Amino acid sequence: MKKLIPLLLLFLAFNSPAQDPVKKILAGADRIPVYLPLLKGHSVGIFANQTSLVGNTHLVDTLRKLGVNIKVIFGPEHGFRGTADAGEKVGNYTDPQTGIPVISLYGSKRKPSAADVKDVDLLIFDIQDIGVRFYTFISSLQEFMEAAFELGKPLMILDRPNPNGHYVDGPVLDMKYKSFVGMQPVPVVYGLTIAEYAFMIAGEKWLSEKANAKYAYYKTAQNSVDTPFHFQVIKCANYTHKSRYVLPVRPSPNLPNIQSIYLYPSTCFFEGTVLSEGRGTDRPFQVFGHPSLPANLYSFTPKPNEGAKASKWYGRLCYGWRLDGTPEEVQTKVDNRVQLKWLLEAYRLFPQKDSFFIIPQSGNMEQSFFNKLAGNNELWQQVKAGTPEAAIRKSWEPKLDEYKTIRKKYLLYEDFE
Repeated sequence: MKKLIPLLLLFLAFNSPAQDPVKKILAGADRIPVYLPLLKGHSVGIFANQTSLVGNTHLVDTLRKLGVNIKVIFGPEHGFRGTADAGEKVGNYTDPQTGIPVISLYGSKRKPSAADVKDVDLLIFDIQDIGVRFYTFISSLQEFMEAAFELGKPLMILDRPNPNGHYVDGPVLDMKYKSFVGMQPVPVVYGLTIAEYAFMIAGEKWLSEKANAKYAYYKTAQNSVDTPFHFQVIKCANYTHKSRYVLPVRPSPNLPNIQSIYLYPSTCFFEGTVLSEGRGTDRPFQVFGHPSLPANLYSFTPKPNEGAKASKWYGRLCYGWRLDGTPEEVQTKVDNRVQLKWLLEAYRLFPQKDSFFIIPQSGNMEQSFFNKLAGNNELWQQVKAGTPEAAIRKSWEPKLDEYKTIRKKYLLYEDFE
């Protein structure tokens, strides 16, 4: 029998390379020699979507060609192939390209069951995140981690660079407003890769009680031929939090390019208002507006398209703002912060101020989707009151500073500061 290796040694065996700015950034999935030996001879379940690439080839196709026995695929919001609308329910099916069953973990079911993984030895998570709290893949990560730990299945996370990993900003979620668009007390932009985030939610004991207990056991558990790892991360190569990383494929239907990804932390707040956030255009989250805003502003007409079959103000001429440009120009506009100036200006110019925010059927704004995005019940009131942006930002600082201290404990890469 092979020599048993403590899990903590495996945690250190990420083969961390020296940082070299001329070297190409490699995602964890690209580092096949590091993790393939751990998968050989085992049946595998994979949580993946269209971003799960090895070069230009999907991870599932790559591993199958290398002889890995993939028993089941799990898919997040937008589905395994990434074509479903935001919030659209995706059912279970057999993937026509591989013949492998696909189980949707978005909708009423968000965790694998014991039956789903009964024929699986090991689980893999490989999905591109964008580093924004209300982007639901980190919620899927948490649910998947909990299920893996609770069911006693070893879990490997293939890390990927965070395109918004070069800053931390925004209000920290008040757990009173916990939802699938915000499950943990983190700011809007949390500055961690998906693997760093996984270490944080496990290390801070933010998982279920049973999963927390299993993680504590895993930290000292011994590995063997039958169990080559318990909780394993495959790091990126040549990446730091100073890196600027452009995704090779869109992470979801309404984030078509890096400009939309940079703007998303600031303009996604419009999803909780009556304004169009640009869905149904070729610039979602880069344009926003409403039919009743001043006609001298930028104009656009949302129309149904792939990834936005139904949204606000289809077929209506809207007036508002267009924030696109080159990636460098958009980065300058964002300026490494959650920009509130666009939300504040839109509210200032909106004529029917009492209907600016989408009010839930209960009539209680505290239960609104805007509050789920903001993570608190203060931001909408600050906007209505005309509170200056500097004062709003100052109200975030105590909790934001606390989070920054927590974050430092889980960094796997050189930080941006």
